[in-house]
Amino acid sequence: MKPLLSKTTKPFLIYVLVVLMISIPVYYVVVDTIWKSELDEHNQIIVEKTAYEFNQLKLSDKELEEGLGLWNHIQPETNIEKISGDHIKGDSVYTNERHLPFISEQKKERYRCLKKVVYIHNKPYLFTIQTNIEETHETIAVIAMIAIFFFVMIVVGLLYLNRRLSASVWKPFRATLDQLKTFQLNSQTKIQFPASDTTEFEELNQSLYKLIEHNVSVYKTQKEFTENASHELQTPLAILKNKLDLLLQDQNLTEKQYRIVEEMNKALSRSSRINKNLLLLAKIENNQFDNSESIQFDHLLHQSIDILREHFEQKNIKVLEIIGSDIFVNGNSSLTEIMINNLVINAIRHTPSDGFITIQLTDSVFEISNSGTQPLNTDLLFKRFSKLSTVHNGSGLGLSIIQEICKFHHWTISYRFENNHHFFSVKI
Repeated sequence: MKPLLSKTTKPFLIYVLVVLMISIPVYYVVVDTIWKSELDEHNQIIVEKTAYEFNQLKLSDKELEEGLGLWNHIQPETNIEKISGDHIKGDSVYTNERHLPFISEQKKERYRCLKKVVYIHNKPYLFTIQTNIEETHETIAVIAMIAIFFFVMIVVGLLYLNRRLSASVWKPFRATLDQLKTFQLNSQTKIQFPASDTTEFEELNQSLYKLIEHNVSVYKTQKEFTENASHELQTPLAILKNKLDLLLQDQNLTEKQYRIVEEMNKALSRSSRINKNLLLLAKIENNQFDNSESIQFDHLLHQSIDILREHFEQKNIKVLEIIGSDIFVNGNSSLTEIMINNLVINAIRHTPSDGFITIQLTDSVFEISNSGTQPLNTDLLFKRFSKLSTVHNGSGLGLSIIQEICKFHHWTISYRFENNHHFFSVKI
């Protein structure tokens, strides 16, 4: 990913480069046209001035012929020759290329030429003058060098401005972004964006204030509803369960009635578990637990394994324990115990009979692996009430509770599937 200024700078530099490249031949055509116009004017002045000076000398015809011959000899770029009245034509301006005979290097030079009829002593003479033009490739080279120089200046300047603008102009935006990255709906702190004198950034902050305020209000309403509903349901659920337990003990029930009551009792027990788990999630999200205890993790793990030993034996599951000793962590012992129990129960529930479970604990990682046939859907893994297998006796909240407990303790839980084994790892 690239910063926004970098994405806008690159097209701009390409555009500038294209414009400068196009400008080089344009510069050349413009300069060459101006240069030719100046040379034409220069040649015109030389012709008129020369004719004027010869007329002012009041020379005889012989002296004039000798003077014109001397002029043509010492002025190689000009030529004055007498013409008859039948050959008088209009001025002719053109560009010519020729080799210089007095230069050893064989290269052509460009000349701007003018042929004009002048009158000296009232007689027509054809005056031809040629003036050297700056060479084309030298002009293009100079213009190209100047264009490249300014392009480099633009690139350096833009990169410098890009860095400065990124640090100053975008500073309020980055501050807002940092606030959003750390903001959590379940946190009690109120988000505060820095003030900005940029209209767009200030409008963004105000829109975010309204959006966050609305989301926080909705979140609090939902959370309060979950807490109240879970708490208020506890009592009627407990009463119903007690009544069903008493009904199951009634000797007058028929077999059909007994099965119906038993199914009702199972559904009610599952509802009670879901209600307790939702209430637990609400308390965790509200930070209603103390996390300053020093917990002996290996002791809680051994305790959980001993309690669930009967479940291992029922499914004939082999357990490999690689547990370090004296592993202490800071946190809440009740939540840590719930996390351990949920992970172990989850492994037992999804391990086939005669399967294998490995429980490992080190100073930094608590990991449980169990045999399986195919990987779990990681997109649904920690979502509430998501069904990852055909087992229906769970509440669908076990992994969600594990994830919330890990967040509460600032631990990280991850899942992977290797060699037909599921691995749940918690970095503690």
